Amino acid sequence: MNAYPEKQQYTADDLAAIIAILRDPENGCPWDKVQTHTSIRMNFLEEAYEAVDAIDLDDPELMCEELGDVLMQVVFHAQIEREAGHFTFAEVCDGVCRKLIERHPHIFGGDESIKDWDSLKNKEKGRLTLTDELESVPKALPALMRAAKLQKRAARYGVETPADAAAVAKAAGTVETARDKAAAEQAMGELLFAAAALARKAGLDPEQALQKCNAAFTEENTQTQES
Repeated sequence: MNAYPEKQQYTADDLAAIIAILRDPENGCPWDKVQTHTSIRMNFLEEAYEAVDAIDLDDPELMCEELGDVLMQVVFHAQIEREAGHFTFAEVCDGVCRKLIERHPHIFGGDESIKDWDSLKNKEKGRLTLTDELESVPKALPALMRAAKLQKRAARYGVETPADAAAVAKAAGTVETARDKAAAEQAMGELLFAAAALARKAGLDPEQALQKCNAAFTEENTQTQES
């Protein structure tokens, strides 16, 4: 049995030590020690979404708890890589600190000339073309959010997505008249992509707009059921 010292205040170092104990091949937790990046991939996303929910609720106590769960996921993945001999949690912290310092020369370097933060980031990442920009958008993002991000990055290179009600209506009509599922699915994708462009043109975040619509739908129908 592993004993861990009781403390008045635990730290990030304690979290890393506890995760290492749980991952111990011989004496660790039967569940924790067999997990891989892939097996807990969705856990990471779920914890991140729960943290966002806490932020939206403006609940400091819940936010503190959920941010802790997100941090645990970071440490867990770092521990897997430490075991593989690739990097450690300390190196994760070192890397992000260096990144923050390098990306804020106006704060840490006395350079007030930096105005285009996207260009600074692209230079750091070696992104030189539109292809580089588009390929850097995470594929795991929710599809509507990713669509808006792809459109925004393409716009920097002069590639504008048609953003008008007519494009949305045309795609909607195709969905209704499609003769097979594949054609309907393609048209529905085009409809949502066009809707994301229309939202961006109006200065709106399409993901947040849909989230608010979901919340309103849930509240309306919950009240209907209760009455």
